[in-house]
Amino acid sequence: MSDANPNIPIAIVDPRFYVITGAPGAGKTALLRELESRGYRCVPEVARQIIQEQVRDGGDALPWANTARYAELMLTRSIGSYLAHAPSDGITFADRGIPDTLTYARVIELPETIAMRRACENYRYNRRVFMAPAWQDIYHTDAERKQTWADAVRVHEILVRVYEELGYECLELPRASVKERADFVVANLV
Repeated sequence: MSDANPNIPIAIVDPRFYVITGAPGAGKTALLRELESRGYRCVPEVARQIIQEQVRDGGDALPWANTARYAELMLTRSIGSYLAHAPSDGITFADRGIPDTLTYARVIELPETIAMRRACENYRYNRRVFMAPAWQDIYHTDAERKQTWADAVRVHEILVRVYEELGYECLELPRASVKERADFVVANLV
């Protein structure tokens, strides 16, 4: 994979921009919808958008096809999404963050690039990251989510390691109702 974006600017830190991430199929989308219904701004996941666009357009930048190209698109789009929403004028939640690209590379054993590392270090969210743990009771696959249950567990473990390596505090969401999860998030904003 190329280092297509090596000229990343000096660090940008947005303490009002939070990441909600975690295992595939762990209830992030439902939680974000609930937070949005409470008046918070929520930023959609770029990975799912890329998959939908690639399938629609007959592209191969997909996690089950050209994984290196998919990771490049994830990084570029994640940076673009960050820059479009930071600095935040109010509390904002991102469905996954730039470090999820580094996690994806590790999961599929792609080499980490300078651009990935620089983006993770220079585009910073609030230090507290909300992690949705793998939760078998609600896990299911769909057209864009093809991972097995074991894959979902592994992704969660690597996500936690990556975010912690980057200096984030990972706060695990409870395995509870969407409303209770949203209450937990709001109660733990810093």
